[in-house]
Amino acid sequence: MIKIENLSFSFPQKDLYNNISFTLEEGQHCAFIGTSGSGKSTLIDLLMDPERYLYDGKLEISPNCRIGYVSQFSQLDKTKEITVYDYIGETFIQLQNEITSICTEMETSSDIDSLLEKYQQALDAFDAIGGDNFESNLNKQLTLAGLSKHENLPVSKLSGGEFKLIQVIKEMLTRPDLIIMDEPDVFLDFDNLNSLENLINTHKGSMLVITHNRYLLNHCFNKIIHLENKLLQEFDGRYIDYNFSLLQSKIELQELSAADTEEIKRNEIIIKNLRANATAHTEASRGKSLKARVKIQERLEARRIKAPFVEIKQPEINFNINNELAETIALKVTDYRVSFDEILFEHVDFELKSTDKVALIGSNGSGKTTLLRSIFKNNHPAIEINETIKPAFLSQLQGEMLNESETVMDEFFQVGFQTYDEVISYAANYGFEESVLQQKVSALSGGEKNILQLAKISAGKTNLLLLDEPTSHLDTYSQIALEKAIENYKGAILMISHDFYSIVNCMDYILIIEDKTIRKISMRKFRKMIYAKHFDKDYLEIEQKKKAIETKIELALKETDFELAKDLSEELEELIKLL
Repeated sequence: MIKIENLSFSFPQKDLYNNISFTLEEGQHCAFIGTSGSGKSTLIDLLMDPERYLYDGKLEISPNCRIGYVSQFSQLDKTKEITVYDYIGETFIQLQNEITSICTEMETSSDIDSLLEKYQQALDAFDAIGGDNFESNLNKQLTLAGLSKHENLPVSKLSGGEFKLIQVIKEMLTRPDLIIMDEPDVFLDFDNLNSLENLINTHKGSMLVITHNRYLLNHCFNKIIHLENKLLQEFDGRYIDYNFSLLQSKIELQELSAADTEEIKRNEIIIKNLRANATAHTEASRGKSLKARVKIQERLEARRIKAPFVEIKQPEINFNINNELAETIALKVTDYRVSFDEILFEHVDFELKSTDKVALIGSNGSGKTTLLRSIFKNNHPAIEINETIKPAFLSQLQGEMLNESETVMDEFFQVGFQTYDEVISYAANYGFEESVLQQKVSALSGGEKNILQLAKISAGKTNLLLLDEPTSHLDTYSQIALEKAIENYKGAILMISHDFYSIVNCMDYILIIEDKTIRKISMRKFRKMIYAKHFDKDYLEIEQKKKAIETKIELALKETDFELAKDLSEELEELIKLL
């Protein structure tokens, strides 16, 4: 269906691809992964409209291949008065009306031949989207997504997550040969994410999906395309198996590298001795021996294995704390009430201690962001923040905390850096190369913008982090780095998230929004609730064992105990077969 061979492409300020190749075949569900800013969305744009770009290499798309597209940036138009049925069925309704209009015109027109040609074209288009069964298929998809009661609801009444599902259904029902989706999972709550999984897994056509969501990656795809450091690697199989293959490669490569390192050290001693002898003695043979040994050393250095898909550098996120407090109440919310057209919250009461790490969860549209923003602004009489507390806020609306018309360098100067050298040194820890610092914030990817927000927060000294969907747009490596930073942070955290990996790995307990108020639940109860709903009963136990073995492997590699790492990887392989 799609074939790319030796494709290279650059922007004036950045090289993106260097002779990359891959194929996408009919029926494959392919996950497209890679670190933030590696060029995934640009490659999607190139596939959608290759005529816009000047690239080297070959890009072949099957003739008459119809492509459906779901953007990561699509917004719900609250002013548009149209029902869910009319929105999804727009193409179907247009074709139906066109066919009816042509039939009416044929009753009085003398130009029957041209009308018959139009009629056949419209009929072919109607058949291509399964027109005869369209309403039945629409109802099936809505039921699959848990939205069967929404058919006659105005689109303006949908939550952002529900609207994203509606967009996916709309594209699927037009029966394209290939559906391309760019981070369709961003900001979806647990139930909507589960619905998206159902839609993906029951879709019979080909699919190319940019995603960093570990839940979808582990449950939805049979092919992986990984873009990293201008290179691309493809893998036929599950994401969990791909990750295991990378781990096996890492063990093998580190073992070879350790052997090379020892060889290089021995060779350095020999070269040092030969150089001393060659200096003291003038025999030509000594000079030849030195040159020969230096060439051996150069070959050893050159053969050091470069593994762009194995050694991926995580950003070094490190939240600085204003002052580490003895345990106290950092935040107190008492009888919090908010209403707009209708009541959003009432009778909300909770406290946050100075070292609590708490996840705030709830369905899309339940008011999580409204509450978090109220806490940050501290402008509601029901909210009391301890005077020793200095909060920081990460917004899911990235333009709220970043100035898109400024450069990345300017953003760092705004948080107190004094010199270019300071910024360059600090920003490198977060993956921002010097050339990127001169770019406008608007040129960054969604993931890079979130990393920039995290970098700015880390530069300030705070003791209360208010994080609104911090893992959104982040690649999996940055998500793990963020989890480590949260674990190491000595202050308080209130985090909105639908990423249950981050919640389970980092949080102490949960505040869940239900029936316009908030109740506290333990991590144990949360795990039971989520895993009972989304996984089989053994999944959590196997996942925990898997994570424990992966940690042991990392430790074994640090200690260069490669035999132990290999033995543990065999144990890991058996566990993966059960998932």
